[in-house]
Amino acid sequence: MSAKIIDGKAFAANVRAQVAAHVARLKEVNGLTPGLAVVLVGEDPASQVYVKNKGIQTREVGMNSYEHKLSAETSEADLLALIAKLNADPAVHGILVQLPLPKHLDSDLVINSIDPAKDVDGFHISNVGLLGTGQKAMVPCTPLGCLMMLRDHLGSLSGLNAVVVGRSNIVGKPMAQLLLGDSCTVTIAHSRTKDLAEVCRRADILVAAVGRPEMIPGDWVKPGATVIDVGINRIERDGKGKLVGDVHFESAVAVAGAITPVPGGVGPMTIACLLANTLTACCRAHGLAEPEGLTA
Repeated sequence: MSAKIIDGKAFAANVRAQVAAHVARLKEVNGLTPGLAVVLVGEDPASQVYVKNKGIQTREVGMNSYEHKLSAETSEADLLALIAKLNADPAVHGILVQLPLPKHLDSDLVINSIDPAKDVDGFHISNVGLLGTGQKAMVPCTPLGCLMMLRDHLGSLSGLNAVVVGRSNIVGKPMAQLLLGDSCTVTIAHSRTKDLAEVCRRADILVAAVGRPEMIPGDWVKPGATVIDVGINRIERDGKGKLVGDVHFESAVAVAGAITPVPGGVGPMTIACLLANTLTACCRAHGLAEPEGLTA
């Protein structure tokens, strides 16, 4: 038996197509174009590539893309002034400040200065609180993408045992909240968990988000489980650079019922869900029906 490979590229393309269709309707019926503002401070090469890709995909689905590139020396006051301006701009429905920020800037302060209704990354303390209490929130993109793929593959998640390995604010914690919201029984495990292997083996749904290459071998996976691998780790193998997940793919694919590959699994969903969140924020701002199937 070999697991079904969950194709994140194809799934993300489908999400983007749904977003594009909804955006076209918004333009035609309501005369509205959703707008996403991305703020990049400094010259981090990975961030530059990411911001460029976000801009391209934003325009491809028919949205307006506003890119603000600031020097690494930008003061906190100047950055906060730009965010205040974007908060007040009705053409901007989503605001994303690309992380990591240069050392002299306080990320928490900056993120929490974004209007929660425009916080399409879902990192604002208000959105964290809303998600944690089961209210309407902006949901972080990566966990939202994972949830969409799980619902698509499994249908109802109700009553399933879910284990999230990793407790970050960006993936682990919000992923657990989303799974709870879909009536899973949820365990959050991490590097200090006693007998991590045994905890993982109980999972019908195993979400790996620790950032340690191939940490979870196939014999930690319950036969038939659905494995969502959020890790993207660069390693050297046979003298070549390679991208691997937090799960040892070759051994896990022989045991799992379904698994996301790395690359090409969860990764493509992140920008797709960012676009979905921007669309949702635009609909909420104008009191319109939210796009079905694109929210938590």
